Amino acid sequence: MRIGHGYDVHRLKKGRRLVLCGVEIPYELGPDGHSDADVPVHALMDALLGAAALGDIGLHFPSNDPKYKDSDSVKLLKKVSLLLKERGFKIGNVDITIVLEKPKLSDYITLMRENIAKTVDTGIENVSVKATTEEGLGFTGDGTGISSTAVVLLTCD
Repeated sequence: MRIGHGYDVHRLKKGRRLVLCGVEIPYELGPDGHSDADVPVHALMDALLGAAALGDIGLHFPSNDPKYKDSDSVKLLKKVSLLLKERGFKIGNVDITIVLEKPKLSDYITLMRENIAKTVDTGIENVSVKATTEEGLGFTGDGTGISSTAVVLLTCD
């Protein structure tokens, strides 16, 4: 078994879409980034790559490469998932935490879990997505940023 941990953070900016785990959520701010800046998916990709000792998303999908400009992070996650399968890894479970003051995400959690499970080819029972606030503290608490962590367990054939 292999354990991986990932973390990602982005500023929030007007005029950007808020896409989390492939789900577009209506809100006036969205993460600023080179791709669609899907923060929990970025954290998950880093966790998966780290568990397999394959580097990080910057190595595989550099932010200075124009071909990844405005990329759909779920499609990049699919590439990471296929890379792991080629090496004999299978997902045991995924646990994602999204830290965001607003908007509330509870209505979107099931769809996020379904998207992740489908993308990495595992059952929804193996995917947890949670959301929390920082009670007004720090950059996420004051509404200027979003962060996410992800922890994964991989098994190998």
